[in-house]
Amino acid sequence: VQLQASGGGLVQAGGSLRLSCAVSGRTLSSYNMGWFRHAPGKEREFVAAISWSGRGTYYADSVKGRFTISRDNAKNTVYLEMNSLKPEDTAVHYCAAELPGGPIAIMKDPQKYSYWGQGTQVTVSS
Repeated sequence: VQLQASGGGLVQAGGSLRLSCAVSGRTLSSYNMGWFRHAPGKEREFVAAISWSGRGTYYADSVKGRFTISRDNAKNTVYLEMNSLKPEDTAVHYCAAELPGGPIAIMKDPQKYSYWGQGTQVTVSS
């Protein structure tokens, strides 16, 4: 499975971005998907996850109500809609994939994922 994240950029606080994660090599509908981020000097942080069917989602408290994860299995793409962005959202954002197994909440653990994309930089200026 190959993952290609895109859509990052520079935005002012309060602005919006939509990240995309294109999946190739396997059918997207077979996988749970997650977004993580890594800021300089901090540990990798869970952002959001979505089940293979799209019926289950899970968010970090820090983004709940501002970010929305979704998927289009026909396009083999997962999205992360980010609104009301804050400077603390600045990080390299990564998408990840794993075969289903258990409730969606367990997908907050990066160790659960076998496949990772290369990351896209999100920078939010104050």
